[in-house]
Amino acid sequence: MMKIYNKLIELQYLLLYFYTKFKNNKMKNYITEFIGTFFLVLTIGLTSEVDHVAPIAIGGMLMVMVYMGGHISGAHYNPAVSIAMIIRGLLSVKEAIKYILSQLSGAILAVLLINWLGGTIMEIPHSETASPIQILIVEAIFTFALVLVILNVATNPKTEGNSYYGLAIGFTIMAAAYAGEGISGGVYNPAVGTGPILIDAIMGDGGTLSNLWYYLVGPIAGGVLATYVYKLTTD
Repeated sequence: MMKIYNKLIELQYLLLYFYTKFKNNKMKNYITEFIGTFFLVLTIGLTSEVDHVAPIAIGGMLMVMVYMGGHISGAHYNPAVSIAMIIRGLLSVKEAIKYILSQLSGAILAVLLINWLGGTIMEIPHSETASPIQILIVEAIFTFALVLVILNVATNPKTEGNSYYGLAIGFTIMAAAYAGEGISGGVYNPAVGTGPILIDAIMGDGGTLSNLWYYLVGPIAGGVLATYVYKLTTD
């Protein structure tokens, strides 16, 4: 009996040790970014066939994930947002790289699950009649809107402690999805664009690989521009 008691005490100290290490490091941030991005991409993939409802589901999922993780990691779930936070001075380059890797990992796992559930590889469809510049502009301007909203409602000292930041972010992406989905696919997030395209390149025919640059260049350019506009209008 005494041996069991001693083992339980040892286990308690071991759990306390790992809890303390986990609490004091940044791993909780990366796990949160992974989870948030995973559910965002999963929702996008599973609602892609439901035309009029998908943006509501996507905006709603982003909203609740922002409320879930905002106080832990900042709830970026988007490399364009993490890059904006570097410029804003709220995240180091080293931390941003870890955030982005966590986001990409969450996106990839979500795409794999979507493939397992539905038997098809998730794709980001864009308009066949839209030119590359039109796709890039749509991705850039709506990512601009998203990042500008995030910076103002979630990082500005004048709005600190508000309870509407998740709603504002969720409604922004919902409106952006309705407005731009028919042209660019409505990605506004390099992780959302990279996950399906990477899995298609590995498990499919790789036909979407040529679209990858749309979802890297457009959102990142829009996010960077939004950050400098934020600094110009608030600092």
